Amino acid sequence: MVRKLTERLMSFLSDQSEAPLLTDEDEIEYCLSCSHKLIESSLYQIYRVCPSCRFHHNLTAREHIDAIIDEGSFREFNKAIISTGSLSFSSRPPQRKKLAREQRLTGLTEAVVTGKCLIGGQAAIILSLDFRFVSGSLGGIVGEKVALAFERATRTKLPVIAFITSGRTIVKENIMSTMQMAKVTFAINDLASKGLPYVAILGNPTTGHIYSSLARPADIIIAEPQALLGLAPLKSQLSDQDHIDVNNTYTSSAYMSRGMVDRIEDRENIRNLLSVFLRIASSTMRPKRTSNSKKDNIAELSQSNQAGHLGLNGQTLEELWPQSWNAVGISRSSDRPTSLDHIKRGFTNFIELHGDRLYGDDPSIVAGLGFIGNNAIGIIGHEKGHELTAWQRRGGRTMPEGYRKAQRLMSLAGKLRLPLITLIDTPGPYYGRESEERGIGDSIASTMSLMAQYPAPTIAAVIGEGGSEGALALGIADRVMMLENARYSITIPVSAAETLHSDLPKEEIYTEPLTLTARECRELGIIDVIIREPVDGAGRHPDEASVYLTGGLQHELNILLKRNSYRLPRNRYRKYRKIGEYSSYFKIAVAAEASQLQGFVTRGVRLMRRRRRAGKISQKPDKSS
Repeated sequence: MVRKLTERLMSFLSDQSEAPLLTDEDEIEYCLSCSHKLIESSLYQIYRVCPSCRFHHNLTAREHIDAIIDEGSFREFNKAIISTGSLSFSSRPPQRKKLAREQRLTGLTEAVVTGKCLIGGQAAIILSLDFRFVSGSLGGIVGEKVALAFERATRTKLPVIAFITSGRTIVKENIMSTMQMAKVTFAINDLASKGLPYVAILGNPTTGHIYSSLARPADIIIAEPQALLGLAPLKSQLSDQDHIDVNNTYTSSAYMSRGMVDRIEDRENIRNLLSVFLRIASSTMRPKRTSNSKKDNIAELSQSNQAGHLGLNGQTLEELWPQSWNAVGISRSSDRPTSLDHIKRGFTNFIELHGDRLYGDDPSIVAGLGFIGNNAIGIIGHEKGHELTAWQRRGGRTMPEGYRKAQRLMSLAGKLRLPLITLIDTPGPYYGRESEERGIGDSIASTMSLMAQYPAPTIAAVIGEGGSEGALALGIADRVMMLENARYSITIPVSAAETLHSDLPKEEIYTEPLTLTARECRELGIIDVIIREPVDGAGRHPDEASVYLTGGLQHELNILLKRNSYRLPRNRYRKYRKIGEYSSYFKIAVAAEASQLQGFVTRGVRLMRRRRRAGKISQKPDKSS
């Protein structure tokens, strides 16, 4: 049985908890990794990080909290919780002595400290585990304090930040310790049901029950460099397999490569990262006006593009690029700015998230949170890379884990009710045995389903190639934009031409223009807005191209934010329901068919009239007889 005592009755313990005794960790003079002298390093004094090898030494629970919060903002709660049950680990005489010793050494009553704080001026509920106290294990009291912290966050509508370090599970508590996993899971689910975010920072080590119950369900998982992670203790694995490579199996970098961790961050950068994220999470869906006249002019540019004025100084697309096939070569140029190029130029405070939490991290998809103007948004983009990085990103060809990473970002941004912007630039998905084995078809279908049902405004922009279902997976949006030299196709143009003209010599294949250009896509109703590019193309003037794109995105986003968000999914369905039914091509086809039918009827009527006249003449009596 777990009971919470009042703060008043236990206030005499607070002074003792604020002044813990020094431990061996506090008295370290040389780095445990490289033996560099630490005692004179300010980086070590504040963050316990070696300035030479960047090894992260352990922090106490309160040091973790003090390193990221606004000074003087922490208010601890649930400090005075004790266990009175006979099943408790702490009630047994041998363990009671050990527990009393650890309380005396650490100045804590339990392995977790919980409270409310400010980070960058944003309120949050924070909890921090202390590895010195029974290895930060998930015992009955820890589970109760963690559950109470999540429940308070749900009640007060605040996000949760957790610093986690844990070495093992208290085996002697038996089922009582294991059942804390269920308690914590319910509390986290309640927080998620209210659309509130949860961020976990994993220190060294993070293993055992806490790893699977408290760490893994987080919306964002940040790990410290070279932290030891995993469910099963390392010793139990080594007893069976002595050849295990720890660095490639249990470290944070190994988990990052397998898509299990969003980011690996040095300890001194975590405060700024959390500050930006909390600012994004607290943003409301309201259009914010800007006084920047340049941005206002860009918005007007977007309107003029929509009206059909595509080129500079009144020039049209045909005058700049007389052959529609030319857009293909330009859209596939390696010099064109990619999604990351546009994000770095046009978006601010971008927090990139990695991994699909299942298999790996596909570099051909970039996903994260950030700002465009004053609006917080979710951002997903295909990424081709440039020259040296292009092979790593497979030229923008996406694997199943890439689409699953996009789904994770959609779920997080949708949970926070943030608008979603997707940047499309891919020749298509990655076709191959690996993709099929990992479910490429299912990942594309489920991504399209999430895009169709997304609860906030969505904007898709085709910035280069829009190849087949790989592009459509991120292209189902309320507004679809397209750079004027980009193109949208059902397959790679070269492959399509070879299929259509397989009987012709290769040098004669690429002569017939295909329906690829932005103008043709708009006439078909596939896109809504064409964004112009600089005279020589986006590759020659990437900064100017990003200004045009960002301005158009901001303009369309401000329009969408004024609409009723509850009607967005239905309006999105109606939009795509009409594609192919009310396009200009369809109207022309109907008009031509109606004209043919009218001509046929007219000729038939004339023929009938002539036959009637001929019949009447033949029926007249001959007067001469």
